[in-house]
Order: sequence, then structure tokens, then C-alpha cells
Amino acid sequence: MSVWATAFAAVVAFMGIGLVDPILPSIAQGLNATPSQVSLLFTSYFLVTAVAMLVTGWVSSRIGGKRTLLAGLALVVVFAALAGTSTSVAELVGFRAGWGLGNALFVATALAVIVGAASGGAESAIILYEAALGLGISAGPLVGALLGDWNWRAPFFGTATLMAAGLVLILTLLKATPRPREKTRLSAPIRALAHGGLSTTAFTALFYNFAFFTVLAFTPFILGMSPYGIGAVFFGWGVCVALASVFGAPPLQRRLGSVKVLHLSLALLAVFQLGIGLSAYEGSWQAGVIAFTVLTGVPIGLNNTVFTESAMEVSDAPRPVASAGYNFVRWMGGALAPFIATKLGEDVGVAVPYALGAACCLIGMAVLYLRRHHLRSLIEVDADHGVRDAAPVATS
Repeated sequence: MSVWATAFAAVVAFMGIGLVDPILPSIAQGLNATPSQVSLLFTSYFLVTAVAMLVTGWVSSRIGGKRTLLAGLALVVVFAALAGTSTSVAELVGFRAGWGLGNALFVATALAVIVGAASGGAESAIILYEAALGLGISAGPLVGALLGDWNWRAPFFGTATLMAAGLVLILTLLKATPRPREKTRLSAPIRALAHGGLSTTAFTALFYNFAFFTVLAFTPFILGMSPYGIGAVFFGWGVCVALASVFGAPPLQRRLGSVKVLHLSLALLAVFQLGIGLSAYEGSWQAGVIAFTVLTGVPIGLNNTVFTESAMEVSDAPRPVASAGYNFVRWMGGALAPFIATKLGEDVGVAVPYALGAACCLIGMAVLYLRRHHLRSLIEVDADHGVRDAAPVATS
């Protein structure tokens, strides 16, 4: 019950990522803002989330995992509700920043709590966590569309209500988690990034996240659809994320190994992004934009699972510390992409953000290849799981 309560709260937490997608045009219209100004909702959220990741371990090692989860949930409830009262873009961006702080405290700790409480081992727990991510991301656009069609403020109040329910579940069902024997130092996540494998994984994920959030933040503005239409598109996208995370990544990892799956999924994401860009450039080929947007959910789902597992396994740092350092770097991609992509789309052309996203995927693949010698511990983990091609990759 502790695991399921935490997983439910995680679903709602991840709903907050895709929740605003269907209502981005409505927010821009309601607050007389440009698309690039509205994109700062993502930037402030992920920038604060990234920086806050550096202190999550320090906090949880002093007050315990359960209290850290509750503090994060409480902050999300407060700032999501305040976001619904905003009268300007600046206010909304500020409240999303506070929301990002709560999200960081919750998300970084939730993975460690699920891994510690689940009975099926770390791999099964990570898959459950990624399933919560996929379900939350797919449900977020639907909730945003249903409530946002009534009023753009409603999704924020709805999220606050659901997170309050999650807070009650955690409070009543999750047993108090023991504090670590050693308190985590503030510098621990940064020091953990000195490990070549963790830094390689983290910086590859930064470029991947730039491509990921280019799709998420800019595409709603070029679809030319109602909140229901945008919500339906990103619901299909989120379903692909969830299915690929849970049912696609594990068998591919067992057959090909983690590093090869990352190369494959980054290459697919680059191709699909170019497909969106070319379809948007044609102007009238909306069906192409929709199809390629939905399809990007497949490589994104594969990447989410494999990157998370790799960050947990590639170094000898404690999992919460490795997660904090990894997430600090990778969420920077989520902070940078929305504003840069939307500004390029406004000032240069609608296809340019997707060309840049595809280029980021290729850069990520180059980082993986050039620093492959740092990833041999992943090869050993894959070999333990019976991966057929583990040995050839290790000697490349």
C-alpha cells in the first residue's frame, strides 16, 4: 500500500508536466501574452526543479523520506492553487517556479521510496515509477483539456485538489521511512557527477530533454486546435510514452543492452522531430504534425526508462545522490528548450525548433559514443541480466 500510495501521488505529480499543454494557447490569449512568454511556464518550473534537485538529498537525509514527500506535495498544492489565481504571465511563471520546488522534493524522493519499499527489486520498482510517469504525462493533457475548455484556470485548481488527495494517502498509508545512517552533504550530487559514467549519462540526457521539451512546449502552438484537440493528440503521445516505458524498454534492454537502446531511441526521436518540422514547414499537412508528434512518445518512453535505470546503476554513488546529480543536469534541458524553441519558432520559422531538437539527439548519440568507455559498468549490469550483445559493446 505504501508503494501504491506513492505511485498514485507520482502520477499526479507528472500530470503537472503535460497539464498545461492543451491550454497554452488559451493562457496566451487570456493573459495577452506571446507563445514565448507563455513558454516560460516550463522554463521556470524546470529551472527551479533542476536546482532544487541539489538539495533534495540533503533535506531527506535530515527529515526522512516521508516528511520530504509531504513537504513537496504541500508546496505543489499551494502553488498550483495560486497559479489558478494569476492575473499576469509574470505571476503565473512565478507560481510555477514554486510548484517546481515542490515537484523536485517529491519526485527525487519518490523514486528512492518506491525502490526501498517495493518487493520486486530495483528494476521492477523503476519500471513502476516510469509507468507512473507515463500515466501521469498521458493523463495530464486529458485533464488539462477537459478542465481547460471550461476555463484555463481550472486545471491548476484540479491539480491542487488531486495533489491534496495524494498528500492524504501518503500521510496515512506510507510508513515513516528510516533516515539514512549518514547525512548527505550539499555537495554530494555535484561530487557524484565527477564519475565519468554518471556525467556521460546526465549530459546525454540534457540534450535528449532539450529535444523532448521542444515537442512538448512548442507543438501546441502549431497544431491550430482546440484544447480538446490538443489534449487528444498529447494523450495519444502519452500512451505511447507509457507503453514504451513499461513494455518496450525492458525486452529491448535484454536483447540489445542499455547503450544500444539509447542510440536507437535517440535516432528515432531525431527522425520523428524532422518529420514534425517538415510537416509544419509545408503548412497544410496537419496530419503529419499529429502523427509524428504521437510517434515521438515511443522513443521518449524508451529513453525515460533506460536513462533512469542507467543513472541508478552506472556509478557507485547512493541512488538518491546519483538521482539528484543526474536530474540536476538533465532538467536543465527541460528548462532551456521551451523558451529557445518557441522563440526560434516565432522569429525564424516553425520547422527550426525541430531541426535543433533533432541536432540535440545526434549530439547526445555522439556523447554516448565518444565516452563509451565510461559506460562499462552498464555493460556488466546488462551481462548479469543475460543481454546477448553485452560483451561486444564493452570491447568497442
